[in-house]
Amino acid sequence: MDAAGAEFQAGSTVLKTILILILAVLIVALLGVVGLAATKPDSIKVQRSIVIKAAPDRIFTLINDFKAWPQWSPYETKDPNMQRTLSGADQGKGAIYAWNGNRNVGAGRMEILESTAPTKIAIKLDFMKPIEGHNIATFTMVPNGEATEVTWTMEGPAPFIGKVMGVFFDLDKMIGSDFDAGLANLKRVSEQ
Repeated sequence: MDAAGAEFQAGSTVLKTILILILAVLIVALLGVVGLAATKPDSIKVQRSIVIKAAPDRIFTLINDFKAWPQWSPYETKDPNMQRTLSGADQGKGAIYAWNGNRNVGAGRMEILESTAPTKIAIKLDFMKPIEGHNIATFTMVPNGEATEVTWTMEGPAPFIGKVMGVFFDLDKMIGSDFDAGLANLKRVSEQ
């Protein structure tokens, strides 16, 4: 073998060693992410509250009727071209809201399962895109003097892909910031 061939073979061996090391690091990183994801809880719960200077029935009406959601829901402004379809009951139990939008809002469906005026509304929340998820969102209104404490809660199972996302993102903080914005909008509209 001449000098050029030996040099080529040595360079090739170094390159193979580097590629093997890179592959090993990637495998270890992937196993680490999977391992961390496996330690995440099997369910999610996001909850935020606010005190609104309005009667519970005023607030209840804005949540119980999907036609009123554009006034306060933080998701209504994330995609101005979002397609919305209302069906089922006009409001309350059996009312359905389906949406299909950009990557900020995805696609899904909500159905009011429980409507107990003026204290509680429970909604089945099914996300289809970007990631499938099935949760229950609950709004409770508790009178407190001349004000009402409103609590927005979302609970459901955490699929493995959600657990993996939880390694990189604080889902409570991400979803919770939307809930905070929505509750602030609900407060503004309710107190007018």
